[in-house]
Amino acid sequence: MNTKQIDCVLEISQTKNFSRAAENLFISQPSLSYQIKLVEDEVGFLIFERSVRGTVLTPAGEQFCTTLRNIRSELKRAVEQGQNFSSRYRTNISIGLPMRSALYFLPEAITKFETEHEGVSVTPHFLPLSDPSSFLKGEEDILFSMEVDVKRISDIKIHKLFKSRIYLITEKTDILAQKKIIELEDLKGRTLMVGGGSPPELRLVQQRVIETLNISYFNSNDHETTLTNVAAQKGICLAPGFLNDHQDEFAWTTFNCPETVSCVLCTHAREQNENVYAFVKLLQKIYREQSEFMA
Repeated sequence: MNTKQIDCVLEISQTKNFSRAAENLFISQPSLSYQIKLVEDEVGFLIFERSVRGTVLTPAGEQFCTTLRNIRSELKRAVEQGQNFSSRYRTNISIGLPMRSALYFLPEAITKFETEHEGVSVTPHFLPLSDPSSFLKGEEDILFSMEVDVKRISDIKIHKLFKSRIYLITEKTDILAQKKIIELEDLKGRTLMVGGGSPPELRLVQQRVIETLNISYFNSNDHETTLTNVAAQKGICLAPGFLNDHQDEFAWTTFNCPETVSCVLCTHAREQNENVYAFVKLLQKIYREQSEFMA
């Protein structure tokens, strides 16, 4: 099935009329009917039912067109991106990260790198946290990760980036938000949220707080759920600073503890593209110059 045939199917699904669809597509009705027959022969089921009362989608055809519409939209986007890329760049570096805030200085790094490396584009891919699977399949050239998630993976190179401090997240109106640094004793009497894929370093801190203060706690499935619960005043939480979205919705206050979360960049062990290593070095340089991100 080609894109012309996809357009024919989708146009009829909208107009419910072969004559009108043919006019909209600037082709003859016999040609349109022939294209639909070819598609139905290929997929093995009727997409449309024709009668004197008009044209309707079959149940199978309705489901088929829903999926086909999504495919056509993705294909159009891919073509447009390809056209934009081909007009400006000769090569691309893709970097995977869980959210923009994880690499707070990524926009600055992209601007600087593309200025200094004409014809090279850097494209962010947003991936689930702690899931390097697409990077390992070769879909990204660089991966941002917590070191604990990748240190046992072979065939990759790990490049140290920064150590993320642990912060207490509260509502901005919370009395604890007025402090410059949070001590363990400050959490006495509070309810702490834990879980949500916490790295080992954070779990150690959470456990120490719970055992020392004997405070209430409950599990929260993920970071977004945790933030929702903070806003709903159900509890407070501890989190690594790289999760801070810098939207100023919550107070992020440094928690006084020795633990930090090591954040790294990964490249493929057999990577030969010098631009990839140049971009890694640029990010390392930017983060070295920012004391906030260096524990």
